Amino acid sequence: MASFKPTRIPSYPKIGEKVTQDTLYWKNYKTPIQIKEFGAVSAIDFSPLSPYNYAVTASTRIHIYGPYSQEPVKTFTRFKDTAYSGRFRADGRLLVAGSEDCVVRLFDISGRVALRMFRGHSKAVHLTDFTSDGFRIISGSDDYTCRLWDIPNSVELNSYSEHTDYVRCGTTSKLNPDLFITGSYDHTVKVFDSRTDRSVMSMDHSQPVESVLLFPSEGLLVSAVSLCCCAFAAHWSMQQVCSLAAPQVSWPWFCFCVQPEDGAVVVGMANGVLSVKHRKSPEEKPEAGSTKRRRPSYRVFVKGRNYAPKQEDFLVSRPVRMHLEKYDKQLKSFQVSKALDTVLEARIRTKTPEITVAVMQELNRRGRLKNALAGRDERSLTILLSFLIGHVVDPRFTPVLVNVAEMILDIYVQAVGRSALVDKQIVRLQELVEKEIDLQQELLEVLGMLDTLFATMTTKKAAATTESPTNGVAATGEQGLSLQAS
Repeated sequence: MASFKPTRIPSYPKIGEKVTQDTLYWKNYKTPIQIKEFGAVSAIDFSPLSPYNYAVTASTRIHIYGPYSQEPVKTFTRFKDTAYSGRFRADGRLLVAGSEDCVVRLFDISGRVALRMFRGHSKAVHLTDFTSDGFRIISGSDDYTCRLWDIPNSVELNSYSEHTDYVRCGTTSKLNPDLFITGSYDHTVKVFDSRTDRSVMSMDHSQPVESVLLFPSEGLLVSAVSLCCCAFAAHWSMQQVCSLAAPQVSWPWFCFCVQPEDGAVVVGMANGVLSVKHRKSPEEKPEAGSTKRRRPSYRVFVKGRNYAPKQEDFLVSRPVRMHLEKYDKQLKSFQVSKALDTVLEARIRTKTPEITVAVMQELNRRGRLKNALAGRDERSLTILLSFLIGHVVDPRFTPVLVNVAEMILDIYVQAVGRSALVDKQIVRLQELVEKEIDLQQELLEVLGMLDTLFATMTTKKAAATTESPTNGVAATGEQGLSLQAS
């Protein structure tokens, strides 16, 4: 005989809450851990190799943290002024950083003293990064220049002076060691090739550029305005860009970074606080409808620990006792009317209407809903109609409650006219359903017009593209996030 399964209570989003890929993504993370730094956090970068330590640039130092540590495992303090843009090399063994004193410093992760110091900029260096071959460094400065440095020989290879304002961000190509990109407060994003003396492409963002990011295919480029930051998330249905979609915090962000495989998200704030959110493990994600289990006592943990299992032993598992709610116990004993009465109690129907709807749905699945609705007196019928009036137009419950309303009208059609209160509720319920039907019809008409409009726009756009092809496309969003395709 199959065991009784408790009624599954669906989890609904809150009223007004929009369920998107963003909200589903952030729900997979634990409550953030906060770490206090010595100053505003200006840069965060994860090592590309396990265990994925991360470098935090704040004030005049760079701290290296382990994935779960709340204290630095390594500190670089050989900066005379504010440090910027600490980044790991692809092998995780070297780290480069700029500073307010115009010097680019290269560190060995296993040491403390700078291996190389590159001088040439005349103002603060906010951008540093390694080329994909690992033998060169790019830097960008408030002196409007970006420079290319050779690591083995500790010399400058080239200097580019095309920007007309601060160079505050940039990135290197992972597919081509000669390509790198810079963003500037002069509203432009430029693509450089180290084999030439000038940029090979320039794009207008129309706002000061604070962050740039290349898609893995490197056919698309994302640029963001001042006070924005971008990073990739890898565990969505497709590779997506995390920008300002993360949960809001009380202080302005300066930077954030996502660990490889999305194991953690680290946010650096203007008040010097580092907020670390770790991804929940599969064991920590509760299944739908599951209840929190009590923690076993100490005696349970130590019982039998001194016994060594033998090969001829048989393991007999103890059946797990299932806790059933009152309405589930009544359903199990086929008391369908009492089960419906239980979930129509004031405490359940007002605070957790999803439980009431779930039991109605379960009764309908069993073919016993009409039996549970029949034979009610004026008081219980009034409570039931009040619940329908309050929730029948809720899009979460409409498919179930419309069916319940139809059954009630079929069952009690002969009783109409016997109670003024019941008659008034039935009229009100009918008005709500008719109004909802009218709104649905209007919505379908609007959707039809929009489909026609979009189809016309797509046809015109395709025709225009055929007549005048271009080499690049740029689209700028309302939030200042720009997507470039090359």
